[in-house]
Formats: sequence, structure tokens, C-alpha cells
Amino acid sequence: MPTYTAPTKDMQFLLHDVLQVSQNDIPGYDELDRDFTGAVLDEAGKLAMEVLHPLNTVGDQQGCVLENGVVRTPKGFKDAYKIMCDGGWTGLDMDPEYGGQGMPYILQTATGEMFSAANMAFQMYNGLTHGAMSALAEHGSDQQKATYLPKMIAGNWTGTMNLTEPQCGTDLGLIRTKAEPQEDGSYAITGQKIWISAGEHDMSENIVHLVLAKIPGGPEGVKGISLFIVPKFLVNDDGSLGARNAVSCGGLEHKMGIHGNATCVMNYDGATGFLVGEMHKGLRAMFTMMNEARLSVALQGYAQGDIAYQNALGFARDRLQGRDITGAQAPDKPADPIIVHPDVRRNLMDQKSFVEGARALVFWGATLIDQAHRNKDAEADAMISLLIPVMKGFLTDKGFETTVLAQQTLGGSGFTREWGLEQFVRDARIAMIYEGTNGIQSLDLVGRKLGLNGGKTVMAFFDMVKTFLKENEDNAELKSGFLDPLKAASKDLQSAGMYFMSDGMKNPNNALSGSYDFMHLFGHVCLGLMWARMAKASMAALEAGDTDTDFHATKIATGRYYMSRQLPMTGTHLARIMSGAEPVMALDAANF
Repeated sequence: MPTYTAPTKDMQFLLHDVLQVSQNDIPGYDELDRDFTGAVLDEAGKLAMEVLHPLNTVGDQQGCVLENGVVRTPKGFKDAYKIMCDGGWTGLDMDPEYGGQGMPYILQTATGEMFSAANMAFQMYNGLTHGAMSALAEHGSDQQKATYLPKMIAGNWTGTMNLTEPQCGTDLGLIRTKAEPQEDGSYAITGQKIWISAGEHDMSENIVHLVLAKIPGGPEGVKGISLFIVPKFLVNDDGSLGARNAVSCGGLEHKMGIHGNATCVMNYDGATGFLVGEMHKGLRAMFTMMNEARLSVALQGYAQGDIAYQNALGFARDRLQGRDITGAQAPDKPADPIIVHPDVRRNLMDQKSFVEGARALVFWGATLIDQAHRNKDAEADAMISLLIPVMKGFLTDKGFETTVLAQQTLGGSGFTREWGLEQFVRDARIAMIYEGTNGIQSLDLVGRKLGLNGGKTVMAFFDMVKTFLKENEDNAELKSGFLDPLKAASKDLQSAGMYFMSDGMKNPNNALSGSYDFMHLFGHVCLGLMWARMAKASMAALEAGDTDTDFHATKIATGRYYMSRQLPMTGTHLARIMSGAEPVMALDAANF
């Protein structure tokens, strides 16, 4: 059976040594001292390890079952959900006016990582609800917020997002679900949605669906899309539940992974819906929380990589096989543990350096979201918008790759169900697909985000890297192992960016064919920057006399590995980008 240990120590290091959250001028951050964040993270870690993780294998093996229109979740899920609700975890960062705890999003991110690593399928029920709450909080009327948010924050009601239909996914302008106006101001919603995570289940007494639909007579394409609240049970004026709405689960998807989460076909047969925000502005309302949603998926990618790495490391320490080429390391045993072998250590270092760098990047992203929302900071909002496709695409690609590397560490054992690694591989795979496939993320990055604010935002990122390099150029220990590789990688990124900006308009095929490599190049630079920041923090801690020398020495060594073995990959990506579209377009569509 796999195991999981909550990485609270590493999280505390990021929050206080690297990001220095309590010194930030974001409202609410002054309360984030070490004792406070330590208490929150410790409790979340216990919940993840003791309650959620033991149900991960159960959920995978049992899955969800549809019986007479009711979806039964795996054994133990309902009890675990009640424990989570009772602890207030479902409203950690939500508005206290509606029952939330009002904590910064960075803490929601940190606790969410542990919940997702321990049991990704279970945490998805909470993640979908959080997204729905965020959309309602931003765009719902006062009455809608008063009706739905308190129950959702308390966990009594859960939420979903309904976008995809059988004939359309990314191209939402093709949706057919209709919303017919009714005399009482409501709408009759008719249509079918597919791949709806947490669309039907038995863990809450009501499910609040947010549904994209078109009102007849509206503009064509995406300009005619509106957003509607369609509750499973209608809500009476006194807040009690009324009649069952005309929405039902028509089937469960048979999936590669995340079996514990109910992925549903949802049928709307004239269901009563209520307009959220402005008519024909539904896509804008739905995409309000897209930065948070995609950051959460990026988190899922490295969280699955983390639990896979933890189990690969444990196996490598225990599994006896062969002798160290330089001499026996365990002479009292019939063979040495496989962790002594160079290829196994390379494998583990690839995993470790990615997971820890990815965590730092996502935590930094969460602080940008806090800064954007709590300080109404347009520049922070632009920066996180630029970085989101990089985080979602790069971290889920590499997160899946990390689970495969972990599986490889176990050899034949990794291919069997008993050890659990094959579940992590299967679960991680979906993160590369939903919330916009990673190909879509790369197109968004090159086609929209690179030119954001006339290119000022990406230039601000380059300036941030240059400033870090300049401020630390006299740090000899940091320079050779961290600053020099980061400078070289940043130059690769700038060269690629200038290529897209100069060549993209006149030869769009070149830009689009290189967009995926650009996303990965950008991702490597981001992780390189975070590793340089982490190394600086650990060096400063050691110089200040921190007694936890092993922790900081390991952090620095892991960072050096990433900078020397992974960051130079930017050169490979740049070469592919500069080769242009000709190799990609060698065959036209008709000749494949």
C-alpha cells in the first residue's frame, strides 16, 4: 500500500523563508506568522494523511455507481466529507460575510495541495464547489449570494461547472443548450452536458450547477452565451429545499483514472435556471475564476508527482538489488538498496527537483492572485494571467512525467496495483487534458498572453529576472550554480519571445508550431527562478546559524541539480522553435 507524508516543513520554508508572506503588504498576510500557518498546515496534513489518503485506493477500486438516477460515492467518502465540512476546510478562503474564514488564497493553495496529493478524486468535489463559489461571489446578485454561498461554504451544498457538450469542448461557441425565458424571470434550461465532474453524488443535500446556455435571439457564437444557476433541488424563499429540478445524471463516464470522482453526463429537460450576471456575458463570468481553476489543476499535476516521488523514494531505500559499483554500501546485507545506483538517483533527483520547484512556483502564483484580488493590483493580475498557461501546461506535463519516473523506480512492482504507483500515473493523466488541454494552453500563451498589454507584462517578467540577477551578482556562491544558468535560460526565453512577436503575424504557422516548446521553455525558466530564490533563502538561513543544516544543504544541492541538468533544456526548446513550421507542416492535412 502506498503512503503519504504531508510536506508541511517544505511549505513553511516557502511561505516564510522564500516568499516571506508575513512581510507582504497584502491584506491578511500580516496574520500569517509561522505559528499560525504551522497550525493550519499541521491540521490539514493530519486530515490528508489520516482521513483522505486511506480512501484513495478505496475510491480507485470501488469507483462511483449510478443506481436509479443516484450516484453512490465510494465507501468512506461521505464520512470524510463531513469531517472536512465540520473542520471548516470548505470555506477556508471565502468571505466571512457568508460563513467563510476569510484566509488568503495562498493557504487555500497549500492545504489544497495536501488534500489533492492524498486523494485527488475526493478533492475534486471541493475544487468544483470552490470554483462555483468564486464565480457566484464575483457575478451573482446579492440575493443569489445570500441564497447559495452560505450553504456551499458550509459544505451542505456543492457546486459544478457545466461547459462541455457532446459536439463541442474548447469551441464553446458551438454549444446548443438553450435557455428559454419564463414569465417569472427564470429560464427553462434544455440540453446535455458531458464530462461534468461531481455532477451527481450522495455527499451533499443539494448540488448547484453553473450552466452555460444560449438565450434564443442572442448573438451567434461565444457572444451569445449566458450563465445560469440550475440547482438540483429548487430553493424555497425561506432557504429550505423545494421540488426536485428537471436535471438528472444520464450516465457515468468510464475513465482511465480518478475513479472516486463522479464524472457525469447531465441532462437538462426544461430545468429551472436563474441568470447570473448580464445576459450574453456568461463566458466572461465563467472565466472570472479560470486563473484559480487552472492554478488548481497545475497543483494537481505536481501533487500527484509528489506522492509518487515519496513512494518511489521509500521503495528505493528499502529494495535490495545488486551492489554499488564503488563497493558494498550495506555489507551486512545480501545486496545494497537500489538508491545507491546512479541511474536510480538520477531518476529520483528528476522527480524531487521538479516537485519542489513546482510547489514554489504555484505558491508564488497564489500570492499573485491574492495581490490581484485583495489589493486590486492590475499588474499582479496581468502577471498571473501570463503565467497561468505556463503553470497549467508545464506542471501537468511534467507532473505526469514524474509519476511515470516514480513508477519506473519501482521496476516491475510499479506496474502492479499493489504498490499504488500505477494509480498515480492514471490519475495524473487527466490534468493534462481538462481545464483546456495543454496544447490549448500553449496557444493561449503565444496567441494571447505574450502580447498582453502590448507585451508589457512579459517584459515585466524579464525585468523581474534581470533585477534578481543584478541584486545577487555579488553572491559568489549563488552565481555559478544558479545565476549563470538562469541568465542563459532567460536569454533563450527572450529570443523565443522576440521570434514570436516578430514572426508570428507574418507566418502564424511558425508561431503555432513552436508554441508547445515555448510553454516548456517558459516553464523551465520559471522553475529556475524559483530554485535560485530557494537556494538564496537556504544560504541565508545557514549563514544566520539555522541549525537545520541538512534541510538547507539538501535544498541547495537539489537546486544545483535542476539548474545543471534540467534548465539547459531551454536550449533544446529554443532550437525547435527557431526551426520554424516547415518540419511540422511536412505533410498537409490531406496527406497524413
